Amino acid sequence: MKFVTQLLLALTLIVGGVASPAFAGDADPLFINLTTDNLHRATMGVYFGKEQFDRGHPLTIFLNDKGVLIGSKAKSAKFSVHHKVLTELINKGAAVHICSMCMSAYGVKEKDILPGIKISSPELTGTALFKDNSKSLTW
Repeated sequence: MKFVTQLLLALTLIVGGVASPAFAGDADPLFINLTTDNLHRATMGVYFGKEQFDRGHPLTIFLNDKGVLIGSKAKSAKFSVHHKVLTELINKGAAVHICSMCMSAYGVKEKDILPGIKISSPELTGTALFKDNSKSLTW
């Protein structure tokens, strides 16, 4: 009987350790990988980030693939709401990075990106992505 009890305890500890949910700390950083120019998905990503930033989570939004279009002033007619929110976030201390390779692929010029958006590099973006306790989401 003692063996069965010990076995059950061991299995409980193993399964509990493997299946336990991950919880975000009160101030864990959030990294949003925004790859789309779809209005609904882009809005979801930007506003989700804003809501978490407002709750105290440091925020980095990485505009890549078609997401670079959201950071372009040349697309302000389509993304005016996004530009407003991104500008507010930047002014409050959030980071917005943009992929230079993707800018080239989609014709986004450096002079056209919103003020405060930083052109990414492996060091800049990697530092945010791999920050201790960072959580990441993609839209």
